[in-house]
Amino acid sequence: MPRKPSQTNEESEEEKIVQLPKNQGDLEDLSRMLASVLDYLSDDENEEIDIEYIFDKTEGLREWWTQYRENNKKVIEEKIKESLSDLSFEELQKIYEQIKES
Repeated sequence: MPRKPSQTNEESEEEKIVQLPKNQGDLEDLSRMLASVLDYLSDDENEEIDIEYIFDKTEGLREWWTQYRENNKKVIEEKIKESLSDLSFEELQKIYEQIKES
């Protein structure tokens, strides 16, 4: 599996979205979900990874994933907003046209 390019500690800290749970129950739930997913992934009988099966068979995983994606979406939106302020009007028009075409 290819590795991500190395980053400085400051960059990697900014991009971390997952926060550690504040209480023991949440930590136990995450630990249980991780164990379930790793158990599935390590099963030699599985020829393909079926994400829907993992979501269906791991209690709470789908809800955790939805929340994770929402948090990640907010961070990405903020980064896009910051980047847009650096673009010229012409560049913004080009991006708009590309989005319209797709």
